[in-house]
Amino acid sequence: MEQSELLHFVVSALERLGLRYFVTGSTVTIFFGEPRFTNDIDIVVDLPEGTVPEFCRQFPEDDFYISEAAALDAVRRRSQFNIIQPRSGLKVDVIVPEASEFNRARFARARRVHAGDGWDASFSSPEDAIVKKMEFFREGGSDKHLRDIAGVLTTSGSEIDRAYIDQWVTTLGLTEIWQAILERVRE
Repeated sequence: MEQSELLHFVVSALERLGLRYFVTGSTVTIFFGEPRFTNDIDIVVDLPEGTVPEFCRQFPEDDFYISEAAALDAVRRRSQFNIIQPRSGLKVDVIVPEASEFNRARFARARRVHAGDGWDASFSSPEDAIVKKMEFFREGGSDKHLRDIAGVLTTSGSEIDRAYIDQWVTTLGLTEIWQAILERVRE
């Protein structure tokens, strides 16, 4: 299974179940920015506890590894769990978001995009992907997040709502990181 096929499979399951979701992380920054290799897919899902068993049944155990117990724990703790496709080694991180103003804004701003041959999916806005990548950089310091942000700003810069980013940068205490990224893009 290719990564795009796995993404389509997961998106189809989410849409069959009527669950709110959006693709995020490197998949989005590659889509709106510059290509690079990534071996996982990140999807934010509004996953009510009562839907976890049916959600897990969407992934046949002959083809996928998914732990219903881990999914329930993630829903209760507002964290994440994995779906693994062992034959390909591909992984999906299913992120159950905290109830916050920023996450509500992210769901409201998600965009329907043409994700593959004959199918569409909900993707995070590039602005929200940029803000989350700054948070990840602050947590772990990995330069890949800065490269991803720079790629989006370089490729889609004229379409980016910088005022929106500025608002969340201030609210989330990311000003120093944002200024460093803008300097990097100018160089």
